[in-house]
Amino acid sequence: MPSHELLDAALSDLTGVGPALKKKLERLGLATIRDLLFYYPSRYDDFSLIIKIDQLQIGVPATIQGRLEMIATRRARGRKLNITEAIISDNSDSIRVTWFNQPFLSKNLKVGDLLSISGEPSFFLNALQFSNPSCEKIKETTLHTGRLVPVYPTTEGLTQKQLRWVAKMASGRAKQLADWLPTEAIKQYNLISLSEAITQIHFPDNLAKLARAQTRLKFDELFILQLKNQYLRRQWQQFSAPMIKFEKEATQKFVGALPFKLTQDQRRTAWEILADLKQSRPMNRLLEGEVGSGKTLVAAIAILNAALNGYQSVIMAPTEILAQQHFQTFGQLFKDWGLEIALLTGASKISGGGTDDTGDGRGTKAKAGVTGGAVAGTVAKAAGAAQVLQNLASGKIKIAIGTHALLSEKVKFHNLALVIVDEQHRFGVNQRGQIPQQWLENSPANTYPHFLSMTATPIPRSLALTVFGDLDVSIIAELPAGRQKIITKIVTPEKREAAYDFVRAQIKAGRQAFVVCPLIDPSDKLGSKSVTAEYKKLTTEVFPDLKIAQLHGKIKSSDKVKILADFAVNKIQILVSTTVIEVGIDFPNATLMLVEGGERFGLAQLYQLRGRIGRGTAQSYCLVFADETADKSTERLNALVKAKNGFELAEKDLALRGPGEVFGQKQSGFLAELKIAKITDQELNQEARQAAQNFIEKDPSLARHPDLRVKIQDFLAKWIHWE
Repeated sequence: MPSHELLDAALSDLTGVGPALKKKLERLGLATIRDLLFYYPSRYDDFSLIIKIDQLQIGVPATIQGRLEMIATRRARGRKLNITEAIISDNSDSIRVTWFNQPFLSKNLKVGDLLSISGEPSFFLNALQFSNPSCEKIKETTLHTGRLVPVYPTTEGLTQKQLRWVAKMASGRAKQLADWLPTEAIKQYNLISLSEAITQIHFPDNLAKLARAQTRLKFDELFILQLKNQYLRRQWQQFSAPMIKFEKEATQKFVGALPFKLTQDQRRTAWEILADLKQSRPMNRLLEGEVGSGKTLVAAIAILNAALNGYQSVIMAPTEILAQQHFQTFGQLFKDWGLEIALLTGASKISGGGTDDTGDGRGTKAKAGVTGGAVAGTVAKAAGAAQVLQNLASGKIKIAIGTHALLSEKVKFHNLALVIVDEQHRFGVNQRGQIPQQWLENSPANTYPHFLSMTATPIPRSLALTVFGDLDVSIIAELPAGRQKIITKIVTPEKREAAYDFVRAQIKAGRQAFVVCPLIDPSDKLGSKSVTAEYKKLTTEVFPDLKIAQLHGKIKSSDKVKILADFAVNKIQILVSTTVIEVGIDFPNATLMLVEGGERFGLAQLYQLRGRIGRGTAQSYCLVFADETADKSTERLNALVKAKNGFELAEKDLALRGPGEVFGQKQSGFLAELKIAKITDQELNQEARQAAQNFIEKDPSLARHPDLRVKIQDFLAKWIHWE
């Protein structure tokens, strides 16, 4: 039978794997031999120390081997409990062994059997004993005792012994695995073969061989990630893009009209982007910046140059609130430039621009009206929506801003040259891969648009190089002049009333506050603070004399707009919200952020939330209310207080919670590719990156390495920026 057929054979083909066991294994996603070979143990019990009974110590894991002198099972008086007791002896001493609810042992084991017992000895009735240890008859090789014993993630009704037994049978076929990693990489980095690594990861002979197996399998995962990055980068560079000429005089005029000076970081990153746009290959860049560092303005400079060259730009945002904020911001920035801007969300299609004809300083006016989910049915409104789409397709509208609604097949462009995705990681893997084909068809002939991804989530360099290794990275670390450091305090329950007094004093002085809760509605299961309950408490008990509103995902889009408009002019003094305000909210008069249930949020999210204040020159305060005082929660929250900047905080978050916290749950599909490697394996990650670069340089299409090409194509089918 060919090797691939042996590996892809059903687990039920193995002796002893009947229907019941097969069903339990399938609950773990294990159907074939190959599945099980790549189902790694989560940890190991070190029972490799085999000693004499008289050398045992309380609480120290060990293995003894001896003769079974006695075994019997009895029923505990008044309890539904079977107790099996035995005596094991070697030439040094004897020891009592007890098992609970395992009566079959007294049937399977006989006096005189030579046994291997592994566990942690405890003290009972003035003597050492083993309680519920692993036990097996001494054979040439052991699975459960006397070695590094694998411990697997399991499911209800499936024991570790069953998993080990099936894994041992499957591991006999590991030698059939084709070693897809090129021989030169294996030699250069002193790696063991794939078949040996798989065998040793399940049943390691010793710690040294386990470490080598882990290194090989980690390298494989990181190498594929890095090879994907290098492959995409090289493929991307094969495309042509519109060459956007740098409009020096117009850009200087635009920057000179701003009421502030650009920071050095803004100037540098803007120039990096403009230099990319001049090239004939598409830009593929990540703009990463501290909250409030001015990424939007840098993007505006790029958009202006595209428009002055006659091209269209699109800005995608993950929430309606952020899209609306961008619509207002760009309308204000470009109010004297005669550029028409469109807003497209699930609830609205608005077109505006050119002049500040609203009277409220926002720089846009609804020309086509609001259509879609927010308004039903008039011919005039429907015609307005159609007009927006028509103006996009004709090229009259130069800037389109919106949510995932931009991905609709109805949205077409005339000459799209620049795509900007804000808070890209919040779209999730699948949505990022849905840049629609009609956008590419509507770009200038035979070209791809330039691509700029932006994020305010500080990403540690180690993580950025792995996840965004196919992008060039520009970083804005410098904050605009006049911004004060936000004072952050952790508020324990006994200090809550004092915190409320401080909030009242600040609001009486003319400031405003956000109160953020983890949930919309109360939940008995989670026990977290909710917006609806907190809103009721604040309005009726704590601040009955203040103007308070609530904001969350269940509120209609039109109502959200009204609430935020009222908050902008201080008609609302306290806004109780979910994390819907995490991105895109910019109200300089809001100087207070109260976070309820702070331990429920990751550091990256707390950092984003805190960034909603401190947008003006006044001193701002972030008060994090913590209901739990566990050591890990305290350590995380104190990191928020002490961190000098967002990048330092992100490194701490990565160490405490892992990459999923930085990118959110929607990234779990991507991160699931790392079964054994960690982003924090920095040295190995760098080696894998260097190896990937070398291979792509020598074989750009991977034509000479078909196994690698198949691996990359399989990976790209799951995760890609484009196509």
